[in-house]
Amino acid sequence: MIRLQIDKLRGKQLDQFFDAILTLETREDCYQFFDDVATMHEVQALSQRLQVAKLLSEGKTYQAIENETNASTATISRVRRSLDYGSGGYAKVFKRLKEKEMREKAEKQTE
Repeated sequence: MIRLQIDKLRGKQLDQFFDAILTLETREDCYQFFDDVATMHEVQALSQRLQVAKLLSEGKTYQAIENETNASTATISRVRRSLDYGSGGYAKVFKRLKEKEMREKAEKQTE
């Protein structure tokens, strides 16, 4: 069984935070919520990590990722470890984003 790092943080407070995120319905909702709940730097760091994970999963080199995202090699290495040994969250999100993209593309073709 995969032991999640976040298991150490599990509890009512974190449950409420994730439940709040799950109520967000639009991109604008996300912008507004994360503007209130995090600093610009924190949001940018999370966004950068997602982009690094995407590029790593596409087989890009550390140098190419560093050039494209301005992420440090330490950040790239941490994300690589999460992709290789993490709980599968990145893979789940990438799969769902790909499915969404395919649905939207199919809808546009039927219009």
